[in-house]
Parts: sequence; structure tokens; C-alpha cells
Amino acid sequence: MPSETIANDVGSFGLSLFDDPSTRALSRVGVVDVGSNSVRFVVFDGAARSPAYFYNEKIMCALGSGMSETGNLSPTGRERALAALIRFKHLADGMGLSDLTVVATAAVRDAKDGPDFCAEVLHNTGLRIWVIDGKEEARLSAQGVLLGWPGAYGLICDIGGSSMELAEISDGRVGKRVTSNLGPLKLQGLKGGQKARKNHIKETIAELVETMGAQRDRLFLVGGSWRAIARIDMHRRGYPLHVLHEYRMTPAHVSRTAKYIADADLEELRSACGLSSARMALVPLAALVLKQLVKAFKPKDIAISSYGIREGMLYEQMPQRLRDRDPLIEASRFAEAKDARRPGFGKTLYNFVLPLFKSAPDARKRLVKAACLLHDVSWRAHPDYRAEVCFDNATRANLGGLKHSERIFLGLALLHRYSNSRSKTRFEDLYTLLDDKAQLEAEILGKAMRFGAMLWMEDGAERAKFKWYPKKRILELRLTRDALPLYGEVAEARLQSLARSLEAELIVKVHKG
Repeated sequence: MPSETIANDVGSFGLSLFDDPSTRALSRVGVVDVGSNSVRFVVFDGAARSPAYFYNEKIMCALGSGMSETGNLSPTGRERALAALIRFKHLADGMGLSDLTVVATAAVRDAKDGPDFCAEVLHNTGLRIWVIDGKEEARLSAQGVLLGWPGAYGLICDIGGSSMELAEISDGRVGKRVTSNLGPLKLQGLKGGQKARKNHIKETIAELVETMGAQRDRLFLVGGSWRAIARIDMHRRGYPLHVLHEYRMTPAHVSRTAKYIADADLEELRSACGLSSARMALVPLAALVLKQLVKAFKPKDIAISSYGIREGMLYEQMPQRLRDRDPLIEASRFAEAKDARRPGFGKTLYNFVLPLFKSAPDARKRLVKAACLLHDVSWRAHPDYRAEVCFDNATRANLGGLKHSERIFLGLALLHRYSNSRSKTRFEDLYTLLDDKAQLEAEILGKAMRFGAMLWMEDGAERAKFKWYPKKRILELRLTRDALPLYGEVAEARLQSLARSLEAELIVKVHKG
């Protein structure tokens, strides 16, 4: 996100928006995406900027299978899709959802019997399917990416079963959009074998380049086939953090993984990566498309987005002032309000530890703020496992706007909130995603929170203040007299531990306050 927005958000906690009536209206939002390959029902819960997935179910129907030959939806896929939609309607009713938004993409819009299928669904479920065109599909997918990266810029590429869409984003807005027939199900039905497919892919992408122009920034990949390729890339590289959202690949990674897929026993690879047979059948074709896409557009880097059209539909309903918020900070606020013992204390703790990070860039201060908001949300966990639970939550939670290295930083800081040591845990292979300097910074943050949490139990009572002199390596703690009884043996031991991590001389001063 833009540095100015981060600076403003870091400098002042402001008001949370999740209790505002206009955002509470989003507290339970249900959407169904009828795609060419799958039909998915998602219910978003919570009005925080990174919404939680209250319910998420996918049925692989392959509605678009065989359309190249018949022009119609797959009869078997149509049957399965209807059964899925009947089930989803019953589930939505049971959840008390007053409205369920259903959209259909390439297969239904292109099929001769698409209107008949929509009429059948309406008759059997009462659900009206909104059939969107390719440019609208691209716009919604791009908005889904903006849900996770509000300040993102670059090229969005959303691949479905029967189509592939591109959209340009910059300054939080969606620009040029285009659709193509490069979905793997469409490519399966192309006559002429592998050579014909490669030529068709190359020619089509050349046309897309001509339409979209130069796109040398980040390439955001949306869609199940791209996520499957990313999972295979993780497997090939031995990558330790199995979180697809914000996973990064380079053009070289894409090239190597495409070859790895082409040379592999697909059944063995499918099993090793935990992919479904239906998804794996499409991966080799999707890999051909991705390799040519990267070659033609030459992006500086490539990011996987787990957010797409469904999240874009939620983004569509958000008030602009919620869209403009940092998804990480809003989600952290929401978690604090819901789960912390003392909601609101995160702000006090942030102001207390901030002197240790006064020269840190805004991006680091943003993580410090998130850590302070989240420092107490796992208090219900058993004390012996609380540090590990904190690390797990930070690294695997549905939080937007976080690079993998930032997830590890946040996880380590929260681990050290409850533990002096990070060695001999099951997470040690993940630490390698952070350099030694960042690991130490996370440790310092965690130990500062660990100490600071002992000094206040009421809102607005500033009983202590840090002064940090990095050149002299002096850490000074200034306590008010009424805070002195709180500075007991355990608190002193925790402060000494922080000073050792800083390699600092410790000075404690008491004043009237």
C-alpha cells in the first residue's frame, strides 16, 4: 500500500470501522461462483478488511468440458452443478442468509444451453444467476486482488476452465481489461495436438500483449490452475511455508516448473502435492499458457493471489472508506476486539515499544502495530503451547497484505511474546525466510511486548516509557512511582532479556509521574 497511507495509519490508531452500520451490513455475505471447472459457495463473515471465510465449499463440475465439440454444457457437469446449487441454497437458508449472489462465467455465457441452465436453476432453487461477460469477470477478479493489496499495481491474470482474463491495476483502480479463450478446458478440445496448442497459445498471447501494452510490473495470478502450479513449484523447491496467498515466483521458477511438470509422472506429482485428479488434468495445459504469458509480458515478479472473483464481489459491496484501510491492521483490530482480554490495550503497547523502532521504515512499523494488536489474542491456548499457537496463527491465518517474510516476522514476534527462545520448535525451517537481522528485530519486538504487557491493566495509564539510544547501546526505562510495585522479579527478568537481545546497557529510572 502507499507509504503515505501506512504512515497515517501507523501514526494514529483512529477509529475501527467494523462496528460502523455500513460495514456491519457485510457481516455475513454469501456468494456463489459458477465457473467452467468448479462451482464454489463462499460465505464471508465479519466486517474486518480481511474477512474470514465462514463457509467455503467447492464442487468440481467441469461444466465447460466438451463444449468445443458440442457447443453445450457438459450434461454430467450440468447435473452436478444443479445438485450443488440446490445444496448451497439449503445451506444459505440454514445460515440465515437473506440474499445469495450467484454469478456465472465463461462456460454458461458461451454455451448454447446456458440460458436454459439458468432457467432450470431458477425454477429449482429460486436463485437468479447473473451471467457476466469476460471484461466484468476481469474487473471483479482485479477487485479481489485489491482486497488483499489495496495499493497494488501490475497485471492481474485470472484463469478459469474456459477462459483467461487480464486486467491492469494501479493506484487502487482497475484499468484496461481483456478476455481470451485460453482456459485449459478449451485447449483440451483444440484439434491438432500439442503443436497446434502451443501455436494457438503463442498467437493469442501476442494479441493480448498488443491490447494491454507493456506490463513490466508484478503479475498477479488468480485461479485454481495457477494455484496448483504454485503448489508444484513449492514442492519442486522444497519451500517450507505452504501458504499459497502471496507466494512469489520468478520467471525462472515458472520456466523450471513448467519443465518439471512436462517431465513428471503426473499421478505421482498429483499425490505428492495434494491435488485433485480433475485439477491435475488441466495443469500441463495451464503451465504452457503461464510459460508463454511470462515470456511475453516479462513481469518483474509473480505473486499468487488466493483472492479472486468471489472476493471481488465482496469488495464491490464495501464502502470506500473500508476499501482504503490496510487489510492487515483492520483484521488485527477485529481479532483484538473479538479475542483479547483487554481490547484496546494494543494501542498502549504499540506506543510503549515504538521508541525501539523509531528509525524503522513504515513497512516495519506496520508489522509492529499488527503484532501489538495481536499480542494477546491467543491467551486461551495452553501455556505450554501458547508460543507455538501464536506463530501458527500469524503464519497461516487469512490475513491480507502480508508477504511470506512478513508472516514469519509477525509469527516470530508473537512467539517471543510468550517465549525467550525460538530454538527447538517445529518451525525452524521457516525461519530461513527471514535474514538474521530481521529475526533479531522480531525477537526484540516480542520481548518488548512480553515485558510491556506486565505494566498496565487499565486503559490510558502510561506507567512506563522506553528511551532507546542505539549508538550508545543504552536502553532506559522510566517508571512512575505507582508503577514500581509492578516491576517485580519476573518483569525485571523479562526486561533484562530484552536488553541482552539489544546488546544494551540497561538503566531504570523512577519519577513521580
